[in-house]
Amino acid sequence: QVQLVESGGGLVQAGGSLRLSCAASGRTSSNFRMAWFRQAPGKEREFVGAITWSGRSTNYADSVRGRFTISRDNAKNTASLQMNSLKPEDTAVYYCAADRGYGLGTVESWYPYWGQGTQVTVSS
Repeated sequence: QVQLVESGGGLVQAGGSLRLSCAASGRTSSNFRMAWFRQAPGKEREFVGAITWSGRSTNYADSVRGRFTISRDNAKNTASLQMNSLKPEDTAVYYCAADRGYGLGTVESWYPYWGQGTQVTVSS
């Protein structure tokens, strides 16, 4: 089992920045890829970005590419989502997810481990 805890959410004005963190604990000795998803009110959860176990590869949803950056520190079992140039439409609950495997996973159902989510609100 892998436990994930997100932090760093909050209220920010449009154009501002936030950095979300995801701390992993439990059976983290195996390789696992990580991803961020988000769910806005009244909408389905959607893919934001993913990172491989090594951290060498990332991919992003078109809506956030160029504004958001995912990174990870395997020594600390953490992953981060740096969000710049935030827009009101980025308002959502952001979730960290993990999956034992390689490559970049963009599909929600591929991830068995999830954090509780952290609220990000962007005001106009």
